[in-house]
Amino acid sequence: MNVLNLLFTKDGLIYQIVKNKSILEEKSYFVTEETPANLIEEQLDEVLIKQRFDEIQVISALNHFTLMPEGFSEHDAGFDLISFNAPADREKEELMLSINKKFNIQFYYTFPKNYYKKIKELAIPVHFNFSGEKFLSSINNKNNKEIHINLYHNQCEFFAIDNKKIILYNNLDVNSEVDFLYFVMFTLSKIGFGINETSFYAYGETTENETFISELQKFVKNLKIVFDNIPNKNFILN
Repeated sequence: MNVLNLLFTKDGLIYQIVKNKSILEEKSYFVTEETPANLIEEQLDEVLIKQRFDEIQVISALNHFTLMPEGFSEHDAGFDLISFNAPADREKEELMLSINKKFNIQFYYTFPKNYYKKIKELAIPVHFNFSGEKFLSSINNKNNKEIHINLYHNQCEFFAIDNKKIILYNNLDVNSEVDFLYFVMFTLSKIGFGINETSFYAYGETTENETFISELQKFVKNLKIVFDNIPNKNFILN
C-alpha cells in the first residue's frame, strides 16, 4: 500500500512516500526570499503526480485555528471563531474540523482551497487533520503541570496541561528564539505555572532548534526531549 504523507507548515511542505510502513522518499521545501512565491503549490503539483497512491494523509500546521469543547456543533460559526485568532478568507480557505476525544476538545481550522481541491481531485481516500490534534493524541501526560512543545522549521506549537486538562494551546511563528522563550515564560506567569513545578517536554525539530532548547534549559529544571524528527524515520508524531 502506497501512502503519501503531507505536512503543510507556515512556509513549507514536507512530504513522505511510505510503502508498507517503509519510507521510500522524503523531502522538504521551504519558501525563502530567494524562492518563487508559489513554490509550495508547484511542489505539491509535482508530488501528487509522482505515482499512483492508495491513500493520502494530510496534516496542516497552518496557524488559522480555534479550540472548542467537544460537542460544539455550531459549525457555521467556525470561520468567525477562527477570525479572533487569525484572518480567515472564506473564498480561499476550506473550513475543517478535527476532534480529540482523549481530551474532549475539537479544533476548527482552515486549509487553502487550492491545495484542498488538488488533493481531492485525485479521487482516492484522503484523511485531513490538524497538527494540534495529531500532537495532542501523541502526548502521554500525568497529573502535574506540563508544557509540551512541538518544534517545526521557524514554527512551534505548544500545550499547557494541568491535571489532564488543556489550559492553553498556541501555534506560533518562531522568528526569534529569544522572543519565543520570553513568550513561554510570560505565558507561564499568566496561567499560574511555576517554573519549578512544571515539567517541559520537547518534540519535533529539536536539533534544528538546539539554541532554543539550550536557552530553555537555563530557566527550567524539568525538561525532557521526547524525540527528534530524524529524517526518514519520524513524520509529525507517528
